[in-house]
Amino acid sequence: MTLRIQKSAEGEQVVFTLSGRIQVEQVEELQEHFKCGSPNHNIVLDLKEVKLIDRDAVRFLAYREAEGTKLRNCPAYIREWILREGNRK
Repeated sequence: MTLRIQKSAEGEQVVFTLSGRIQVEQVEELQEHFKCGSPNHNIVLDLKEVKLIDRDAVRFLAYREAEGTKLRNCPAYIREWILREGNRK
């Protein structure tokens, strides 16, 4: 299972729809995609189709959310994991 990334625009927002598996190896790829978007746009990550995720990817999502990225359709297990990782700091 690999990560699939679809980019779309919704007004002032750039939406990245992610599906599949997010591992530490894909975090760098995601960061490159974010750089390609206009700096004036808000970034939204739609996680509805994410099936598996590792700890480093969860930490990345937590960091992005703290920086203003919106997490849309975040599965409950990922949300809980983000909260737990935040409480460990």
